[in-house]
Amino acid sequence: MSLHTIRTRFAACPTGPRAARYAALALMLSLAACGGDKKAISDMQAHVPPADTLYNNGIDALHSQRYALAAAEFEALQQNYPYSGYVANAQLMEGYANYLQDKYPEAVQQLDRFLELHPTSPDAAYAFYLRALCYYEQVSDIRRDQQGTIEAMNALEEVITRFPQSPYARDAQLKIDLCRDHLAGKEMLVGRFYQQQRNYEAAVNRYQRVVQDFQTTNHVPEALERLVEVYLDLGLTDQARRTASVLSYNYPGSQWYRYSYDMLRSKHLLAANTPLPGSVPDTAQAPSDAGTPDHKAPPPPSRRGFFSRTWHAIF
Repeated sequence: MSLHTIRTRFAACPTGPRAARYAALALMLSLAACGGDKKAISDMQAHVPPADTLYNNGIDALHSQRYALAAAEFEALQQNYPYSGYVANAQLMEGYANYLQDKYPEAVQQLDRFLELHPTSPDAAYAFYLRALCYYEQVSDIRRDQQGTIEAMNALEEVITRFPQSPYARDAQLKIDLCRDHLAGKEMLVGRFYQQQRNYEAAVNRYQRVVQDFQTTNHVPEALERLVEVYLDLGLTDQARRTASVLSYNYPGSQWYRYSYDMLRSKHLLAANTPLPGSVPDTAQAPSDAGTPDHKAPPPPSRRGFFSRTWHAIF
């Protein structure tokens, strides 16, 4: 916030009759002098405080959780001392102060400014991470548009790409996984809607996307079970049995496989070698319906690749 804005707000505050004696009070006051901070000001000077004073005031305001005041102090520093050595830190701290107030667009704008002017700063990793958090905190409910989730994932992936060894990379990866789970949840929500409307082709497309594109999420077992339901409704018994085979092989103890097993049993579609729910599959061989009896399942360094090979071996 500029000094002009701060002065304007100060001028709008109630003043006593002695105010006329202080014509030189054209300087930065805390925003809270009018709006509720009630900060005591005992020694007003007739000039803008030095850069280091503004910076330290901002840090003190952060520590005391007066985030709006902190942002104003850092903005005043940038406006009045654009070539000061404190400017870079002031930009970063103003972004942080805005983030703490849930002012995410303002925070992103400030962090973008910092990264544009100081791309090689030692604090660049933190700035990218904080910027990603601004997007992540705005991820909306799965019933709404998920463009914000995609933007959050992109920003988090940039942290990992640019700073893979930084302490922020691990947390960024965890949040990416949560974003992927969120997107998979959206696909499941839409798929269930289409299934209820008997728009089976659209439902299958949604469920298959979860299985193929979001393999590490918790929604895959349900997506497979829903595919079994749809295939049975369409009379595609072979596809239903193959999908149930994938489900039993990867999630033998899940409730979703139990549902699929019960459905197949009720329609007399169980094969002789169909495993019971909860049984441990033979990890040395892919499911029998895969058509590749000599296929050996390698130790899965990542479940995604292993699951993908199992799925495509059957289909």
